[in-house]
Amino acid sequence: MSLTILLVILATITLTAGAQLALKLAVTKLGQDVHLFDSWSVFLSVIFSPGTIFAMLIYGLSVVSWLWVLSKIDLTVAYPFLGLSFVVAMFFGVWLLDETLPPSRVIGTLLIFAGCALVARSA
Repeated sequence: MSLTILLVILATITLTAGAQLALKLAVTKLGQDVHLFDSWSVFLSVIFSPGTIFAMLIYGLSVVSWLWVLSKIDLTVAYPFLGLSFVVAMFFGVWLLDETLPPSRVIGTLLIFAGCALVARSA
């Protein structure tokens, strides 16, 4: 696998995790306990909030970059890398949202990382 493909995969993963972060921030800004189906007005306010729209734009960019990756390498090589989004999302949660990390979550995420490394070596 070329360095360019690897960098685009990592960018895609970062964009995907960034979109999750943006969604979390958007929903948190609207209130901790958002029940999307309580009313249409609540549902629509969440869907059309600037944070949600921004998150969808980030997702759109990640889809475009992912399509490029899929055009270059096998799906069986590319897809396991998406597991790294768990690692990036965990990093964002701890760093930007001040979330706590129990040891079991760290170990599980490291196992995901190890699996991605094994797949990358086989490519």
